[in-house]
Amino acid sequence: MASAEERPKKACCLVSEVLAEAGLDRKKAQKLRRQVLEGVVLLCQWQLERLREAESAEPQRPKRGRKVKVE
Repeated sequence: MASAEERPKKACCLVSEVLAEAGLDRKKAQKLRRQVLEGVVLLCQWQLERLREAESAEPQRPKRGRKVKVE
């Protein structure tokens, strides 16, 4: 039977080691994840607001595509 040193490390252990080497502990990683998710939510809210403003504005003339010659 192989000793503990010869066994391959589990993926979760490898990720933990990489994060530790990068200086990210669990609390720091959770804080960073929260900031990223809050940023995504803020971006989505801003996009929704832009869509609402565009819908409430006067209807614009529909855009027509350009004719392109294909060789």
